[in-house]
Amino acid sequence: MRLSKLNRDDLTADQRAVLDAIQSGPRKSKHGAIGLVGPFGVWVRAPRVGLATQALGAAARFDSRLPENVKEVAICTVGAFFRAKFEFAAHRELAVAAGVDPEEIEKLRVGELPSFNGAEDLSYRVATSLLNLHRLDSNTYTGALGQFGEEGLIELVTIIGYYCMVALTLNAFEVPLTSGMDDPFPDA
Repeated sequence: MRLSKLNRDDLTADQRAVLDAIQSGPRKSKHGAIGLVGPFGVWVRAPRVGLATQALGAAARFDSRLPENVKEVAICTVGAFFRAKFEFAAHRELAVAAGVDPEEIEKLRVGELPSFNGAEDLSYRVATSLLNLHRLDSNTYTGALGQFGEEGLIELVTIIGYYCMVALTLNAFEVPLTSGMDDPFPDA
């Protein structure tokens, strides 16, 4: 990690407020205490941005009406695109738990074309189109709108954008994996 080690006792009152928001929100109920790991260990250092960023992530990830498998396909697609180690390692497990085929997630990891079906395929197509073309072609837009509805498509695009920010944060500050995580991109 490019940033110095940070302990809860080192935090200012504003930084503690960010950490408390992270730990008391939906992430805690889903995953237990998060602490100063992953992107949160970075964002807590910039409280004005960190508080808003964690709130956006909580809304996009936990308040979305999209099914978990759809969200996780998009997140893993972003993580693989940026080769964001922490993001991909964490969400690979969440994707499998949400019912996404582990073989298809592995294809994402190694840069092969996955064979998702239905809503998962549309999630993948929306993510790859935005990542590679920076927009949605008419067919992908129409299919995703039909599958997810207007609100769902807005949520999906927001999730993709949020996780692009997560990936860039992780990569910029070389945020390490936690113990127990397998490095998905050891050559990166």
